[in-house]
This record gives sequence, C-alpha cells and structure tokens, in this order.
Amino acid sequence: MLRIGQSSLVQCGREISSEEIDLIRETAQVFWRLSRLELAKTICEHLGWLTASGGYKVDACEKLLEKLEARGVVALPSKVSRPRRKDAVMPVVRATERTAPQGEIIGKVKDIGLVRLEVVTDKDDAKLWDEYVALYHYLGYKRPFGCCLRYFICSQAGILGCMLLSGAAKALRVRDRWIGWSQEQRFGNLPWLINNSRFLIFPWVCVSNLSSHVLGQLARRVRRDWLHRWGYSPVLMETFVDPLRFRGVSYKASNWEYLGQTTGKGLVRQGRTYSTTPRMIFVKPLVKDFRRQLVSGALVGRVEQ
Repeated sequence: MLRIGQSSLVQCGREISSEEIDLIRETAQVFWRLSRLELAKTICEHLGWLTASGGYKVDACEKLLEKLEARGVVALPSKVSRPRRKDAVMPVVRATERTAPQGEIIGKVKDIGLVRLEVVTDKDDAKLWDEYVALYHYLGYKRPFGCCLRYFICSQAGILGCMLLSGAAKALRVRDRWIGWSQEQRFGNLPWLINNSRFLIFPWVCVSNLSSHVLGQLARRVRRDWLHRWGYSPVLMETFVDPLRFRGVSYKASNWEYLGQTTGKGLVRQGRTYSTTPRMIFVKPLVKDFRRQLVSGALVGRVEQ
C-alpha cells in the first residue's frame, strides 16, 4: 500500500519521510547506471530497510520505486527481464526406498520412547523431508517461500512424521480483526506471525495423543528455534485445517483457538484467479502480550546482514 501525505508516505508498513524521498530521488540520479534491482538494494542499504530476518526488503522497495516513477518523482532504468532463478523452479520429488512405508507403529506416546522434534538443517535430511511430504501429505510438497523451519518428528521407533513452519497468510479478515491491527501494522509486523503449513503423521503411525503432544512441544520451542535460524522470535502461530478431511481435534486439544473459516478466495492479483474450499483457522499465542506487540512499532528483527 502506498499513501502519500503532506510530508511522508507509507509503503508496506514503513513510513518514509520527505527527506528519505529526496534521498531516493538523489540516489536514483547518482546511480542511474544501476539496474532496478541493484538500485533497490542500494536504497535499502541507505535507508536501513530490512526484513525481520536481516535481508534487504527489495520487493517492497521495487514496488515503491515503480509507484514513485508513475508519479514522476524518480526516473528509473528500463525494465530488464531477469533469468528465472534455479531455486524458483519447483523441483520434482521422486520416491526412493528410504521413504517406503514401514511396519505399523501402534500404541500410546509412552510406548514409543521419548518423542522429540528435530530441526532439519542438513541438505540430505531436507531432501528426505521433502520426499516424505511429497508422498504422504495430502497437499503434497511445495517449496516454502521466505523464512521457514522444517522438523522431523522422531522417537526411538524412528521418524514418525514431519512439520513445517513458514510465513503467515498476508491477509485474513477473521484473523486480522481478532488481532486488532491496522493494515499498516499488519504490513510491518506480519513476520512475527508464522504458519504451521504442514503437519504430517505417517500413515503407518497410529499413536494416541501423538499429534497434540507434538504440538505442545512445538509451542514451547519454536520461538527459540526461529530465533536461532532467523534472528527474531515470532509471537503468534496460525494454521489452516480442511474441514472436509479433519476436525482440528489435535489443535483444540493443544489449546489452539478456533477463529472461523476462510472464504476460500485468495488475494486478488491481476490476471490470476485463486479459489479453494474454506479452511478452519486456528491460532496459538506464543507470548501473553502478543496483541500489544503486533499492534506496536517496537518489534525489531535481526539488524545485521
């Protein structure tokens, strides 16, 4: 969102003063040989405009530059089509023997030894995680965008399942009303809300209360794990449950709060349509004062590159 006022404007939750607009104009004039991408990185460096995890907020800056150009504030170099990054191509995940179905694991949590969550950091383990999710999760595998954490659910009986934490939905009417934040506050503080976007217990694992046990572990440790990996600690989790497949029993048992359902319509994008069946929305606060933090301007992520 871009809003122009008397002496400043707001872009993606950040207020940019008239002095900073002058700096952007001067930078575009001085570094006129740079590409749009390089110019956006340079401006982000000058303004200290960083994501919560410490990277340059390039996408937001490029959108800002385009809108300033449309208003005649800056002159930008011509657009150059960028080669598609290799990591932007969705990989084909093929089944191997290591993810073949195992013998049944049946019983109670106490029967299978210590259940623990293990953060996936090794590349080979990440490929194994991707393979499991591609084969056994009903939504399949999609490369997570931005900050994320993969977990294996493990015990003495072996790997029992997989979990994924990733970025939250950009906008949800029910959720945003429940939090009570403004659009600008949402733009600025959305990184501190994360989504449990994959939760998989393997089909050969039938252990009573395992899911709620794992969700309890996740709530106790995810802030620390996210801080270690990305340099800041989230304050709220969300997830979506397909009511045609599940009832959200494990989330309810783990004290996640049910807020309502999505509309089944995604964000409106020019030239694109998106629809799905409505999903149940559950949220789990990770700190007591999560609302106060999410509506404040005090949340600070990693400051170094």
